[in-house]
Amino acid sequence: MMVEMAEQFFEKPILNSPYAYPGRHWELDGDGQPTNRILEARRRSDLITPVPKPKKRRASNKQGSLVLGSEDEISTEDQEYNPTPIINEIRSYVEAWRNLPNPEQWLVTPETARLLKHWRNHKFEGIRPFFCQIEAVETAIWLVEVAPKLGPRVAKFWTHIKGANAQANPELLRLALKLATGAGKTTVMAMLIAWQTVNAVRHPNSKQFSRGFLIVAPGITIRDRLRVLLPNDPESYYRHREIVPPDMLADIDRAKIVITNYHAFKLRERMELAKGTRTAIEGWRGEKMQTLETEGQMLQRVMPELMGMKNIVVLNDEAHHCYRERVKDGTGETEDDLKGEEKEEAKENNEAARMWISGLEAVKRKLGVALVYDLSATPFFLRGSGYIEGTLFPWTMSDFSLMDAIECGIVKLPRVPVADNVPGGDTPKFRNLWEHIGKKLPKKGRGGSGKSLDPLSLPAELLTALEALYGHYLKTFELWEKEGIGVPPVFIVVCNNTSTSELIYKYVSGFDRENDDGSTALENGRLALFRNYDDFGNRLPRPNTILIDSAQLESGEALDKDFREMAADEIERFRREMVERTGDIRAGETIDEATLLREVMNTVGKKGKLGEQIRCVVSVSMLTEGWDANTVTHILGVRAFGTQLLCEQVVGRGLRRQSYDLNDEGLFNVEYADVLGIPFDFAAKPVVSPPAKPRETVRVHAVKPDRDPLEITFPRVEGYRVELPDERLEATFGPDHVLNLTPELVGPSVTKNQGIIGEGVDLTIAHLQDMRSSTILFHLAKHLLYNKYRDPGEEPKLHLFGQLKRITRQWLDGGYLNCTGGTFPAQLVYKEIADMAAERIKAAITLSLVGENPVKAILDAYNPTGSTAYVNFTTSKETRWQTDPRKCHVNWVVCDSDWEAEFCRVAEAHPKVRAYVKNQNLGLEVPYLMGSTPRKYIPDFIVQVNDGQAEPLNLIVEIKGFRGEDAKEKANTMRAYWVPGVNNLGKFGRWAFAEFTAVYEIEAEFGKLVASFCTDNV
Repeated sequence: MMVEMAEQFFEKPILNSPYAYPGRHWELDGDGQPTNRILEARRRSDLITPVPKPKKRRASNKQGSLVLGSEDEISTEDQEYNPTPIINEIRSYVEAWRNLPNPEQWLVTPETARLLKHWRNHKFEGIRPFFCQIEAVETAIWLVEVAPKLGPRVAKFWTHIKGANAQANPELLRLALKLATGAGKTTVMAMLIAWQTVNAVRHPNSKQFSRGFLIVAPGITIRDRLRVLLPNDPESYYRHREIVPPDMLADIDRAKIVITNYHAFKLRERMELAKGTRTAIEGWRGEKMQTLETEGQMLQRVMPELMGMKNIVVLNDEAHHCYRERVKDGTGETEDDLKGEEKEEAKENNEAARMWISGLEAVKRKLGVALVYDLSATPFFLRGSGYIEGTLFPWTMSDFSLMDAIECGIVKLPRVPVADNVPGGDTPKFRNLWEHIGKKLPKKGRGGSGKSLDPLSLPAELLTALEALYGHYLKTFELWEKEGIGVPPVFIVVCNNTSTSELIYKYVSGFDRENDDGSTALENGRLALFRNYDDFGNRLPRPNTILIDSAQLESGEALDKDFREMAADEIERFRREMVERTGDIRAGETIDEATLLREVMNTVGKKGKLGEQIRCVVSVSMLTEGWDANTVTHILGVRAFGTQLLCEQVVGRGLRRQSYDLNDEGLFNVEYADVLGIPFDFAAKPVVSPPAKPRETVRVHAVKPDRDPLEITFPRVEGYRVELPDERLEATFGPDHVLNLTPELVGPSVTKNQGIIGEGVDLTIAHLQDMRSSTILFHLAKHLLYNKYRDPGEEPKLHLFGQLKRITRQWLDGGYLNCTGGTFPAQLVYKEIADMAAERIKAAITLSLVGENPVKAILDAYNPTGSTAYVNFTTSKETRWQTDPRKCHVNWVVCDSDWEAEFCRVAEAHPKVRAYVKNQNLGLEVPYLMGSTPRKYIPDFIVQVNDGQAEPLNLIVEIKGFRGEDAKEKANTMRAYWVPGVNNLGKFGRWAFAEFTAVYEIEAEFGKLVASFCTDNV
């Protein structure tokens, strides 16, 4: 499989290509190790993400429009998406220009030529600039200095850039440079600043250059990291990275640079007034008080150093957060098109983008902006922006993609699931984990119902994914310790909301469970290396696992109450550690909570810092861009990933290399990041689904009064009541009490992770086989007693424990637990699986009591009876059966499968069938438990059979081509609870249940069943 994948992406390498850069590019040799031969797959058009073209406009004297014109399946008459002509054509021009031997032919200033020769040829003491960094800056230089001198043949490039900006950001002129995560965007910014500043200082009258720079970041983390772009910073890149020759450092010192996060653009209140005071003053003055800053006041606050300068240069870091959403003529989804959490996320993104771009527009109006350079690994339009999600900013002129970075070896190689031992399915189960668990997780975020949820009740597939990834982390941790690296590898979990993140955080690190009497008991973390408690229940002085809300920490605002309570213990322990490290007792008091947590997050894996020993980070959002921990080795995604944009952003959090040291062959050693739960595709394109054609609709209803004699009534059951006997408990086990633990039920036990090249790895849960059988027996018997034979708030019936333990052992030893596909009995400790096992044991106990202590059905107090007379709805489903007016009260049967249509034919043809109906919008629902989750089972049919008695027998029929574990729960509930419970009421006639699994034998099996009822004279 991997050979085919490699052949799909890689062409024959070209050794003499200008993209070849010794020690930076590699592919697999015969031993599966990287070599330094350049891969030219970057030239393939199928690896470039489509780019939206500006909407066609009327021609004007000032600018035209560039029609790229190609068929790409997502373009429309209003919006074209195709980057291949513009990006690749510029790349070819820049490549030819780069290869000119004589600097006098370069058409640039002497200062620019000096810098280009320095970047290309200087023997750097540390890491020399990567080719991709030089290429990005060369593209900017070529467009600004060279292209205007080449005449009409290249004028189309600036026509395209200006047209794209006029359509999307009419007040700004933007130029985007795309560099993959870990490719060094900060270095590129330093090179751009150096180029502009040196030229501006030495050519003060030139309008092409500026020494005033506004650098805008998406959050405080990146803002603080970008201080290396300040000439006077102790770690300034210009000196420490040798970005400029020594004689140019004095010129760099004349640069005026302001670094801010976009939140600073928000207009602030100049005075704080209580609502009542404001109302009173406005009433007295008869006019609305203006207490917000003006734009000029905001700029004076944010960038006082730049006031008075003209035509400054703006550098947007992580620029995909900066755009003007397209509402009225949006070709993509707008905020109003989305629902739920997706709509909330889009609203937050659009508000942030609006604040960012409005701030830049204010700078343009007050000071003047020469050009905006956008730098991002993912300069794509976000969902809800009005543009097609995941499409490239149309003003992108240079593209160094993640595929390029992986091929070159300058980032870690992500390994994703390519195969597992779950049969069927288009992709491995852990490739897109959310698809299987999303509906089982809490929907609310902070302030929601997360506090009342049980961390041990997480879905089985999620727990197996955690165990599988943790099993490999364990090996990596031991290897790092053996090598004496000094800091641990880092495991990150990216969640959809704070409720989910808190549950996972507690599951892996431990938590105090509150008992019914108000006391608490420690549930230690299920993953030993991530525990925040020792074996005696004491909190560790340094947490191994931290809980982070990236969005809150990056805004710079105070933490909200709920998150502050969740993280209270973390905050306190880090305060103590800060006092110990600094020896200053006031150090922990003077720093606010958000700053403290931000410091921990930003120093994960860094020796001598607060976060140096962190092993696991459970986060909401995406661990904001710019989070530069280079020790991340494992990533688990527990959220929806609608596009490859989100996938690349989250995977990117783990791709920064730990080491840039060259090996003996002058190459980077390969480093890996193992990823589960993120459907990352190495070469994806945005796809737009074509509209579906309208389908015919029909009305399904009870035919009144013509078919009223065929009406069927039924009870509406809400629950069941069972009383246990005082004497000995027994259990009647049968085939439906078997629990089959399979990878399909609990998640793959073996997942093969593989990158596009390099060594693969198998993620397994083999370490679970070490759990003792007595531990499993005790856990399951206790679960049965506390969760199945105890009413809420009631004391457990401890006198039953011995009997329940005996029956549980009978179930375990009797072969009613089958572990296949690499699963283990230890997975019975997952609460969801323990609930399923306990329900089977309880059903077997209840079945043994039929006739002695009758089960009673509890009916809906307000609507105890349902009827076919109330059926009335419309449907467009094409699979349907027009019923025989002599056999069915309803005119149509809406079929979920062809086998249901076959059963309609069989039922109508059988002489003993008095009437039948499909349970579609009928209201017959059977309450049952799937694990601990209450569910409603909707059987397929009700059939009334004339079996020789005064009243017909009501037969509930289920058609099952495949019986999963949920089908067993449904069948057990029908046989042990619903049927005996309703029959014991004595008000609704006689009821029975039948299940047909041999779909090809429905007619014969149904005939035998009806005959058995008549023969037995039931």
